[in-house]
Amino acid sequence: MAIKVIAQRRELKIGNKPGKRFIMRPDLYSAIAEKKVFRDAATRSGISAGVIKAAWDAAGDVIRTWATEGHSVPLPGLGTMRFGVRSKAVEDLEDVKTGLITTRRIVFTPSTDVKDELKNTAIQITCLDEDGKVLKRVTSSDSGDIEDPDQPSNGGGNTGGNTGGGGNQNQGGNSGDDDESYGD
Repeated sequence: MAIKVIAQRRELKIGNKPGKRFIMRPDLYSAIAEKKVFRDAATRSGISAGVIKAAWDAAGDVIRTWATEGHSVPLPGLGTMRFGVRSKAVEDLEDVKTGLITTRRIVFTPSTDVKDELKNTAIQITCLDEDGKVLKRVTSSDSGDIEDPDQPSNGGGNTGGNTGGGGNQNQGGNSGDDDESYGD
């Protein structure tokens, strides 16, 4: 399996160096229907799709509730998610107000397993000219570096007054709140 990317030559008319450049974008697949996800999970687990959907809906309600209360919430098998904000910075206490918030965000931090899966997945680039004609295909040999939203040195992080609490808490592990086992 590989991640597919398109690099298409386009005319850039703005910026420091106008001219023709290859611009990369994901080669997006169609969205998978929710029913198909539940059916596939049912096949893999032996649990009915209806039970999986009911459990997923309940988990979604719990995740939403905890996240809006300020928690970094584990998404088993995937990572953690939390809400955050981007805001303008001000010097004076009197200037602090909700109007400084420019964006409400959802911050997802993938688990180590998900990061490793992404790092180890090849990338196939299809290079196209302006008309969509295939010029060549390339398969990655890059380092597989993953951008981490909680690490400013990796391209994510604290630009623009990013806050929201949490970080890589409980990444890929148990929160320690309980040792309950799910399913045998």
